[in-house]
Amino acid sequence: MVDSWERARQVLDAAGLAPGHLAHLRPLSGGTYNTVEELVLVDGRRYVLKVPPASTLPGMTYESELLVSEAEFYRAAAKAEVAAPRVVSLGSHLLMTACPGDPWNGSLTDTEQAVLRTELGRQVARLHTVTGPGFGYPSGALGPLADDWRTAFTGMLDAVLDDARRYGARLPRPADAVAGTLRAAYDALDEVTVPCLVHFDLWPGNILVDRASGEARIGGLIDGERMFWGDPLADFVSLALLGDIKKDEAFLAGYREAAGRTDFDAAARLRLALYRSYLYLIMLTETVPRAVDAGQERWVQEAVAPELLAALAEIEDLTA
Repeated sequence: MVDSWERARQVLDAAGLAPGHLAHLRPLSGGTYNTVEELVLVDGRRYVLKVPPASTLPGMTYESELLVSEAEFYRAAAKAEVAAPRVVSLGSHLLMTACPGDPWNGSLTDTEQAVLRTELGRQVARLHTVTGPGFGYPSGALGPLADDWRTAFTGMLDAVLDDARRYGARLPRPADAVAGTLRAAYDALDEVTVPCLVHFDLWPGNILVDRASGEARIGGLIDGERMFWGDPLADFVSLALLGDIKKDEAFLAGYREAAGRTDFDAAARLRLALYRSYLYLIMLTETVPRAVDAGQERWVQEAVAPELLAALAEIEDLTA
């Protein structure tokens, strides 16, 4: 049995912080992979500690060394002056500063949501100005970074489809049939020539809203562990999870205001359908290694599987 307090003290000591100053420790909910704990020191400073699961546990291929990718995201976000945690130390764990606020939820008024979505658009556009040394996952989970986006992203698709086959995941179409449809859209990937910072998990649960000043503002973009260097358009999938980013006028207004590109021509729509397919394949496949309960499995089949079929249908329509 792991003693969380002792582990936290050791992590603080290694980071040059007085271990005896640890005043409070509490687990944070909402994560689906790593163990996450909040550490509060006697002077009020707050940190977040992430610890990965045992390497013997089953997982998705891309999930190897996720904390490396997360630290990479926070360092890049700092360059873009975007609200996000700052890395304190990285080893077998990740220690970072805590951001203010709570996950975005249904308590916001329509006016608050519009203001926040516009600000979110500006911040995401700033993220997308940061470029990397190559395409793909910086963790090396799928190999070294690639020189071109087609090589990197088709490798990412191959990996998740291999995981689906290996785990016997329940997909709405056989994995080989899905692969055949996706392949028809690959030429559109060649339009992406600059590896930009992509969070790829910006659903409301990973966007903190801070009300300390009396007005709702974005406190931080968190859980950057699934980041990669690639096409900025890929971020639009989780930003409109199970929906259509083109309907989010407030977000797009902020994104354009900060010089983000939002052209949805045929090639962009094909790429967006590929990225939707990738995320939804992950969501469908990960239910097996994570051994989700019957309720979660039912939700994934009822909510996610139809969206995968819709993305595949769009590829078929655009490539007919």
